[in-house]
Amino acid sequence: MQPSRDLSRLIEIMAALRDKQTGCPWDLEQDFSTIRHFTIEEAYEVADAIERANFDDLREELGDLILQPVYHAQMASELGRFDIGDVIYAITEKLIRRHPHVFGPDAAADANGAKVRWEAVKADERARKAERRGAGALPASLLDDVPYVLPALARAEKLTKRAASIGFDWPDKHAVLAKVREELDETAVALESGNKSAVHEEIGDLLFAVANLARHVGVDAEAALRDANLKFSRRFLHVEARAREDDVPIEQAGLERLDRYWNEIRTRDKSGGI
Repeated sequence: MQPSRDLSRLIEIMAALRDKQTGCPWDLEQDFSTIRHFTIEEAYEVADAIERANFDDLREELGDLILQPVYHAQMASELGRFDIGDVIYAITEKLIRRHPHVFGPDAAADANGAKVRWEAVKADERARKAERRGAGALPASLLDDVPYVLPALARAEKLTKRAASIGFDWPDKHAVLAKVREELDETAVALESGNKSAVHEEIGDLLFAVANLARHVGVDAEAALRDANLKFSRRFLHVEARAREDDVPIEQAGLERLDRYWNEIRTRDKSGGI
């Protein structure tokens, strides 16, 4: 078996790894549930390579990500459910169907027109899924295809965007900002009460409101929080470095000294020094 640029070679390798007689013992033990977290992890590693603008890593991580649908499709094929060809047919059919302005007679004048067509097609798909569920199933919901496994902030943004599509939304960013302040006040009341369950709920409501605010002003809440995490990490590295420079064990430096180090890097950031 030799490496190849052809997707069919990856499919062959995956089938060989799952061969019941000669395959890899670890791969043979896996099922959909045991590898699903790898699928999610690989998507995050692709995103990380993109954020770092590292194209060598991106090439490798995309390969790891491509392996995941091939792996799932191989296991489904063994069960007689579907194979990778069915997966590829389904996505090509969907892309053609969702882009009538490209592959059909309907032209879209601009990106907004294309988006309107896309949402209309998706609404029709949700209705057809509801029909397939049949009588006795729960009625179709606008929220049906918002995945539960999305990161919480990203899911909050998608939920509110979906609700907004039928007019269930705050009128403007100022109204959402007022809601954030309201939730912050309610969180303060819950903290004073000492009721952990209430604190949990109010902090959740506060985060949900902030995600809604981000959507209203065109900010990706998940990306914004990732950037804030990176900024905190970079600034804390400065704090640790300064403690080493002063020959002070960081756990003994005390809050006043640590704050001083922190404010150094914060001031430098604000002045554009980094």
